[in-house]
Formats: sequence, C-alpha cells, structure tokens
Amino acid sequence: MTNIFRGRLLASSLLVGIALVASGAAQAQDAGQISTPNGAAPAGDQDATANGGDIVVTGTLVRNPNLVQSSPINSVTSEELQLRQTNVAEQFLRELPGVVPSIGSSVNNGNGGASTVDLRGLGDNRNLVLLDGQRIAPSGLSGVVDLNNIPLALVERTDILTGGASTTYGADAVAGVVNFVTKRDFSGVEANISNQITQRGDGNVFRADLTIGANFGDGRGNAVFSVGYQQADPVTQGERDFSINNIDSYTGLPGGSGTAVPGRFTGLGLGANNQIDPVSGRLVPTFALFNFNPQNIFQTPFTRYNMFGAAHYEVTPGIEVYNRGLFSRNTVQTVIASSGTFGNALTINYSNPYLPAGARGQICAANGLTVAQCNAAASAAPGSADYRTFTTNASRRFVEAGPRLSTYTTTVFDYTAGVRGDITDTIGFDFGGNYGESENVQRQTGNGTLTRLRQASLATSTTACVDPSNGCVPINLFGDAGTITTDQLGYLLGVTNSTLTRTTIAQVHGVLNGDFGVSSPFATQAISFALGAEYRKYTAAVISDELTQRPNEVLGNGAASPDVSGQYNVKEAFGELIMPIVEDKPFFHSLTLEAGGRVSDYSTAGTNWTWKVGGSWEPVRSLKIRGNYQKAARAPNIGELFSPLVTGLGNSANDPCAGAGVTAGSALGGVCAAQIVAGGGTQAQANALIGTIPLPSAGQVNVTQGGNAALGVETANTWTIGAVFQPDFVRGFNISVDYFNIKVRDAITSPTVGDVFSACYTPLQAATSAACQAVSRDPIDGSLNGTADGLALPLSNLGRIATDGIDLAANYRTDMGFAKLALSFIGTWTNSNKFQATPTSVNRECVGFYSVNCASIQPEFSFNQRTTLTIGAADVSLLWRYVDKVKYEPLALADDIAAGGGPLEQFQRIGAEHYFDLTTRFGVTDNFDLTLSAMNLLDNKPKVVGASIGDTAFNSGNVYPSTYDALGRRFAASARLRF
Repeated sequence: MTNIFRGRLLASSLLVGIALVASGAAQAQDAGQISTPNGAAPAGDQDATANGGDIVVTGTLVRNPNLVQSSPINSVTSEELQLRQTNVAEQFLRELPGVVPSIGSSVNNGNGGASTVDLRGLGDNRNLVLLDGQRIAPSGLSGVVDLNNIPLALVERTDILTGGASTTYGADAVAGVVNFVTKRDFSGVEANISNQITQRGDGNVFRADLTIGANFGDGRGNAVFSVGYQQADPVTQGERDFSINNIDSYTGLPGGSGTAVPGRFTGLGLGANNQIDPVSGRLVPTFALFNFNPQNIFQTPFTRYNMFGAAHYEVTPGIEVYNRGLFSRNTVQTVIASSGTFGNALTINYSNPYLPAGARGQICAANGLTVAQCNAAASAAPGSADYRTFTTNASRRFVEAGPRLSTYTTTVFDYTAGVRGDITDTIGFDFGGNYGESENVQRQTGNGTLTRLRQASLATSTTACVDPSNGCVPINLFGDAGTITTDQLGYLLGVTNSTLTRTTIAQVHGVLNGDFGVSSPFATQAISFALGAEYRKYTAAVISDELTQRPNEVLGNGAASPDVSGQYNVKEAFGELIMPIVEDKPFFHSLTLEAGGRVSDYSTAGTNWTWKVGGSWEPVRSLKIRGNYQKAARAPNIGELFSPLVTGLGNSANDPCAGAGVTAGSALGGVCAAQIVAGGGTQAQANALIGTIPLPSAGQVNVTQGGNAALGVETANTWTIGAVFQPDFVRGFNISVDYFNIKVRDAITSPTVGDVFSACYTPLQAATSAACQAVSRDPIDGSLNGTADGLALPLSNLGRIATDGIDLAANYRTDMGFAKLALSFIGTWTNSNKFQATPTSVNRECVGFYSVNCASIQPEFSFNQRTTLTIGAADVSLLWRYVDKVKYEPLALADDIAAGGGPLEQFQRIGAEHYFDLTTRFGVTDNFDLTLSAMNLLDNKPKVVGASIGDTAFNSGNVYPSTYDALGRRFAASARLRF
C-alpha cells in the first residue's frame, strides 16, 4: 500500500506540471544531428548544456561551460539511441568499448531482476550511475542502480567518464561515472512507438512512449512529463540449434546436470553404480544426464511501466526552483530448468513401495544385509524389528512440474527538489534534497521444499507416508519421466516462497560555484570554483518468508536468503578549482589546471580523503593535451558489511578429488578424506568414498560467503593522459587518444573458485593447512554439492585490482553536395585487468580470457564504427561492432590439467567477431519520421564453447550470450511523431 500511495502521489504531482502546458503545443525542439557511436567529441568541446539553462557537466561541479576538463568523457546522444533502436539503457551500454557486459536481459540464471553496468571490468559496484548529475535510488544490498528504470525517452545524452570521480561525486566512482542527462526545456508533444522481432519470429519487443512539455510564465519555467510502456517476450535456448542440447566443454558430448531422470543416488557404497535403470530397476553407471538447456532462456521476459516528470520555474530574477520525479514498475522473469532434489541427503526405508527390487538388493548388499534381512526389510512396517532405512544423496529432476519461474517485480520511486540561483553576477548556489526507494519482490514457483520431500520419501504404501501429517503424499523418486504424479507434485510444490528487498536513499546537498572575479596575469578567464557539502543516508533490508530463510529448504534455490537489515550515512565536504593559467600566447593557446578534494565521514568506515589534480594544454588551437590524477575511494556497501554467511553456488566443472584416479592411500586422497571429515563424515566413511567422489553437478559447486562488518574503505589511484587533435586543414575531423590506468588497493574482494583450488591442490598442501581447510565436502558422497559447505570465499580488504589501456575516438563530417557523410569511431584497447584476492592468491589476468574465474568476457580490443549518409530527409547508417578474439584462461587450463583434463581444444578459443547493424530513417514529414533497422545483419551465430567452461550467469546455452548475439538477425521499426 505504501508504494501504491507514493506512486499515485507522484503521478498527481507530475500531472500538475502537465496542467501548465499551453493549449497550443509548441513545435518540439530539434533533436540535433546523428551522433557518433558514443559521442566521441572530447570533454569540453561538446555542448555542456542540456538545451540551455542550467549547465550539466559530467565530472565536475564547477558550472562554467567555457572551461574544459582534463577527464575524457564519451557521450551517447538520443539520436544514437534511436539509430540503435535501444529500449533499455543496459542494452546499448554493454555494446560500448570499455564496458564489460554485466547482469542484463541476456542473463537468465543469476539475474536478480536488475540490470547493471560494469565499466572497465572492475565490477558494477565500482562505478556510479547518475541522473542529471544526481544519485538515484539504488537496487539491492550492493547499492547499484537498476538501469531498467532509466527513462530513455527523455534522455538527451549519456555521458560516460571512465577513471576515478570520487572527488566530485563521492564513493563508488572508482571506475567512473555513467550520467544520464535529460532534456531540460522540452516543449511540444512527442510520441514514439517501436517493435522488434527476430528473423525466426520470436523475441518480440514492444515499446511506446509519450512525452508532453511546455514553457510557461513568459519563458521563466518549463514542465515536462513522460510515460512509457515496454514489453519483451522470452527466447528459449531450445529455439536455437546451437543451444538446444547441453554440451560438455570437457568431452564435447551431450552434457547436463547430474540431477537427472531417472534419478541418481550416491553415497551408497556402490562405486559408479548410481543411476536407476528404468528397465531392470538396478543402479548402473550414469547413462543419462539432464539436458536443461531447452527450458532456459536467452532473452528474459520484461514488462515496464514508467513515468518521469520535471519542472523548473524562475520565481524571481536569478532564483529558480526545480523538481524531478521518477516512478517505475518493472517485472523481470527468469525461467530455469525444472527443480528437483539436487543431491539432498534423504533417508529412505527399504520398504518404500517405489524402490525397485533390483536396486534394493544392491543397497542391501553394500550395507552388509543378508538376503533374508533384505527381504524382511522390504516388507517391514515402521516400528517392527526388521524395519530399516538407508541414507543417500538423491538427485532426481522433477520434469513433470515444468520449469522454475522467478518473477521479480521492482517498484522505484525517486524525487528531487531544490532551489538554485545567483548570489552575485559570478557566484551561484544550488541547494536541494532527494529521497528515493526501490522495492523488489521475488516470487518463486516450481521449487518444492526439503522438509516435504524428506517426509514423502519415507512411505509405507503408495498412498501413505510414515509421517502422514500435512496431508503427506509419498513420492516416486525411482521412476522414469512421468512417474511423479500430479498429487505427488501438489504436495511437494504446494508452497510458494518470496523475498522482498527494499532500499532507500535520502540526501541533501548544498553547492556554491562560480568564479572569484580574478584571473591569472596571462589569462582572461577567471578562476572558477565549487564548494559544498553533502549528506547521504542509505538503508537496505531483505525480508524473506520462513522457507526461504532456512538453508537448503527451498529445493533448487541455491543459497538461503536470511533477513538482512543495515544502514549507514556519510557526511562530506568538497571543493574544486579550475584555473586558466595562460591563454592566447605563443605555444600556449591555453593552459588550464584543475584540483579538488573531498573529505568523507562514514558512520561505518570512518573518515576518508579523496583528491584530484589535472590539467590541459593547447599549444595551438587544434591540439589539446590533457591529463588527470585522482585518488578515489569506495566504502563497503550494506551487503558487504551485513550479509550473513550463506551457502550458495559457484562454478567449476572439475574437482581435484573426484574420479577413480584418486586413491585412499595417496597424499591427495588423505587431503580429500580430511575435507570429508570436516564436512561431518567419519574417517571410515571418508576413506571409503575416495575414488568414488562424483564430479560437480552441472558444473556447479557449493560456496560459502557473506558480509564482513570489519571491512574498511578501498582506495584507488587513477590517472589518464591523452590528446585531442582537431586540425584546421581537415574541417569536420577530430581525433582523441587517452591512456587510462586504475589501481585499486585494499580492494573488497573474495577469492575465486580457482583461487581456492589452487591454494590447496596446486601444489598440494597439508590437510591441516588453512588453504585446504577452506574446502568442506559432503559426508555422504564426498562431493562439493549436497549438504557440503563447499568452498569458503570470505570477503576482506586484502585484494588488489589493476587495469590499464587506451581509448581512441575519431569523427569526421562533411557535406558532399548531394549528401552529408558522417564517420565515427570509438575503440578501446585494454592492456591488462589483473585481480588478486589476497596477497597469497593468484594474480589473475582476465583480459582476453574466459573461464569460471573470469566471469564476463573482456576482449583486448573492441570498437564501434558508424557510417551515416544523409540524403535530404533520409539517413542510411551502418554500425560496425567488433569484438576481439579471446581464449580459455591459461591458469584455469593449468589447474584443469593438474586435475586430469581440460576443455576440448575446439572450445578453448573464440575468434574475432564482426557485427553490422543497418538502419534507415525517413523524415516522412516535418513532424513524423520512420526508422527501420536490421541488427546483426549477417545473422552471425555465437561460437559454441560448451556449457561448463565459465560462470553460469554468462556462459549459458553453450555460448556467451551477453557478449555474442544469441538471438540472430533482428528487425526493428519505430515511428516518432513530434509537434
């Protein structure tokens, strides 16, 4: 009810602005020229204003459009978004050089309902997302912004500043800033409608937006209001030939999950005999893994309703009040293969009516029962002397129930208001506040609960359980597909579960900026400054139902979700200077220096300082050399501080202790046995399991991780140096090149799965070492699945991250008489991106590599190049997107070889990829234009590398769908009406 009330209140407030629209709508503003792929005009050379009025300059709080910055900024204009037929912000951001694909519409298993951006591959929690230079309500415990809620219909441009910006914006801006700048003085009516569909007739995406704005009060004010709707259909992996079957990256054979049909039962002392043969009823070596691909999806279903409104009014000369409101409600659904019992420890009676006689005889023999004892136990009732049970890790997929559905409904409310104006002719002020909140409700269906499964596994007949409470219905875990009945599913799956995540941000800020009225003796422009203070308070809470909070209770749900609540606040003071030193002198067309500092007092992490120095030098008008050095910082977020320890899932297709090649008398066998004992087994049980431990199910292992209240601030040194060349002898041409270098110290990190394996097994350490004690195994079958705590991945401030590379941008525009030609290029070469979780961990390089340790692909080189030809009122534009070749991580391959194998050679390399998107836009009338596009024009298919070679979120359907297009050729049409 709270959110509904706030939504209605916001809508009512924004409609007041609409009421101010004059009865005769004015002509909508001109949208400007077609942009380059990311607006490669260098910072300071682009128009710093959002259509006049208040200046929005990304990277500084100094409001002087005549002063240039030392930080390189790339921009994506609204016209570029129209050419790309972009529907959500995450979609175009992940295609840009320098951005590594993060959670978004192409992530199914691992998508929590929010889309995020990852600059430079440093993590989505190390960059800041702003709207008109202000923070907005974050999503989830990590404090990142959900890009699904950005109102693209009103975005004038998107500025992307890479490199530290903590001095200007505070914590989190370690890798940089993404700032969505909205249209300030929109006047008129604009309606947009678009539709996309793949060549194969699926994946339909529909979007509609209506924007109304007007100036009023003799031009002293403006109000704008925009509403939008969007809906996207799913595309299943079963609808593409390269993903319909799960492929094992290590064998090249059909793979899948060990939680299969018929069921698999381990820990029975039968060696490799663990899957039920539906014909003989005996346990035989595994012959059928479960192909989960067809039920999984490449494009998540998405529905969004959003409203955005803004208004400003000059109440007196030089004093303006302003406000901005955002309301969005979106629903993301993930579809994951059928639930099951994923290696859960079950106690089953020998007299279970569904237990085949052949399997019963094998289990009896393995447990030392005579034939007579076994026969007696087969018909014994509970309480009798002959009644017996056995315990096993059961893995049976409930295909009869269909897929698991997780529906994430996110409601975001964000409101800003303030007053700004002039104190003197050269000094102004801005004082404002903001409150925002995000509420994400996750509802899951199709899972089942462990308590009911354990109750249903102990049966006296096909209709009666040993414990008949709750209307228990016995379950048939031993049959082939179709043998679990509707009644059995009704009991097992009759409980739904949900989790609510709520976050808020409250902030207030005050800024004085302008110039001192004095200048350098060698310059005419005055020294400009900004001084201010800011207060922010964050809260976050996770509230789950009782089932979701219990470890392993919700079948197939990964980690439990216990309740979490936390908050912190920060008080900050900051200042910036931009100082023109020399102007219009020989070899010094301009020389400008800038500096800034910020002190931040966190309620959780204490006091921290950040600062920056930089400058730009133009020896001549056409050449600018610029550089910037910053000390940035990031405070631990609420999740990193307060999340309790939980056991969830990580990725690994290998386990050094798995397989018949490990013997009980070997050094490795001794370590593996000790880890089974640490998981709760006896020494005798552990010794007996060595040589029979199964490989990780579906390439996933249990991992245990959580927050750390002792975490402190991580710091970073970032610097850039580059040049911009705009030769007078080639009109319409500019080129910029910038080197970036980011080093994060005391990084808040946890080890990778590969780090834990390497620390213990390569070379082999003693069982009593801390490295080997970080691995705990299931006591029943010795695996890293089931009830095992698995691998310990603790958070600490011991990490180090370092990346560097070069950005190159070039633009050329010319009028050829019969047509206008626009060429643009933006590319990023990343030299290195190294991550070391602790001083003793591997210093891991992930540029150009993929594996379970390098989650999302970061190519060494990538670029966007656009060519646009304008003939009259028609534009024909071709976008060329390039992704460099990548290969399997060498360190991961070394670990695989040490464990006895590695991915097939054919899966260890992905060649360079070229995508071409062709767009034609027609200005049908002065007020109406039509845009037609063909994306992935050549219908390139992604390179198949198998399903067990990388992280589940990004290696899905045998490919990497967030980096390489899995949908194929797509067609889009959009119409825009303006008046």
